[in-house]
Amino acid sequence: MAIIEAENVTKIYQIGEVETHALNGVTMEIESGEFAALVGPSGSGKTTMLQLMGCLDKPNSGIVRVNGQDVSQYKANQRAEIRREMIGFIFQFFALVPVLSAYENVELPLLLNNVNEKERKGRVNSLLEAVGLSDRAKHRPDQLSGGQQQRVAIARALAPNPIVVLADEPTANLDTENGTQAMDIMKKLNEDTGTAFVFATHDPRVMSYATRVLKMQDGRLVDNNNAVD
Repeated sequence: MAIIEAENVTKIYQIGEVETHALNGVTMEIESGEFAALVGPSGSGKTTMLQLMGCLDKPNSGIVRVNGQDVSQYKANQRAEIRREMIGFIFQFFALVPVLSAYENVELPLLLNNVNEKERKGRVNSLLEAVGLSDRAKHRPDQLSGGQQQRVAIARALAPNPIVVLADEPTANLDTENGTQAMDIMKKLNEDTGTAFVFATHDPRVMSYATRVLKMQDGRLVDNNNAVD
């Protein structure tokens, strides 16, 4: 079942009199439980596509559906509600709240969704255990290594039980060992929870984990069926 659908999507950015066509008629689907990589050179449109999938922006034309809902022309507050309830994010620079502990960072999306305290505690502890950070629950981001911070970010993305996690260059700031560890954790969480993952990436390590590679070039999807062995 398709959980994200894009139909003939275009996105144009305008700065002064200069127009940049970031997406040119892209059509693609992300299926429930997928572990997919969105790849292409800089300027190919993969990050813009990730932003539309994540309701961080809306297209100039075409349709984007999330879990069957046409979100193409949703207002900012409506898109925020979809993000809060259905979509997890993992960022290149981790984007943790510096004054909060690992536990509190993972707990934050559950507080925003008004999850009760007992359920929050169980969910946060379970996720910290899943990413191997139970013993770092009280540590702030500046007390954690880069690899540990990314694992907190992974746990936070999974906290609200999203239908999909979107990750923008999740291994770009990690060395080989920590990047591999992060991908192993995400792959296992994908298998255990059934949550789909979509990565925008240049990293061959990430591509090697993907069950499907969607290749973009010049704002167009040029290959969407390249399964990785």
